[in-house]
Amino acid sequence: MSDETATAMYRARTDALTTDVGEGQPVVFAHGTLMDRTMFAPQLEALRDEYRAVAYDLRARTDRYAPGYDLWDLADDCDALLDGIGEDSAVIAGMSMGGFMGLRFALEYPERVDGLILIDSMATPHPEDERAEYEALVEPYEDTLEPMPREIAEGSTAELFGETTHEETPELVEAWVDRWATYPGRAVHYELNSWLGREDVTDRLSEIDVPVLIVHGEEDPSIAPAQAEPMLEELPDAEMELIPEAGHTSNLEGPDETNEAIRSFLDERF
Repeated sequence: MSDETATAMYRARTDALTTDVGEGQPVVFAHGTLMDRTMFAPQLEALRDEYRAVAYDLRARTDRYAPGYDLWDLADDCDALLDGIGEDSAVIAGMSMGGFMGLRFALEYPERVDGLILIDSMATPHPEDERAEYEALVEPYEDTLEPMPREIAEGSTAELFGETTHEETPELVEAWVDRWATYPGRAVHYELNSWLGREDVTDRLSEIDVPVLIVHGEEDPSIAPAQAEPMLEELPDAEMELIPEAGHTSNLEGPDETNEAIRSFLDERF
């Protein structure tokens, strides 16, 4: 499937790729690596009474054979998605990879962005040693249509969930492992590689002149809060909310606190 065909899918098959609830100011949610649109169920439920909340599946969850693509391609998909839902612009909320995409979407399509919500994300690339580790992990699965071994799915939980969640809600972790264990290796390989080699966009953050909320789990093992904090200095209009006892999927691990932060931001600014 070419990039153009993949992007066109978001315009033509929007209903199949999204969960779309409520009416009002649109807020579009883009998930992180290994996740899917269902990770935003708590947020859609919390916003549906006053906002149009839309969560969508990014390429790796919609096409098991998706070839190489990058974050700018995913930004084009988001542009097509807005066409598909009939909105000129929206608040873009992205978790991790979804946040990497959201920053680039705001740079590429500034007229379509009312605001940004960055959940457990950052503007800088991953350090070289971490990139090498991730590359080595998925490299063997480039041409594998069978699911990756379950032990790799289980190993990924250390990166995606915080210590408290592992101890207190292991069933949440296990439910996602069951889901990841069905993903074709090839899909995960290309998903990871869409952002591994990304450039640093810190020096362009001053161009993003819309309200930005940074939400971050205090226990995030993948991207420490300190890696997100520099964005506060560079973005013209940004605030940050730390979610206690939550890891890399802070919106799932601390849904009440995350919903309160997002709802307050939206109510005040939109």
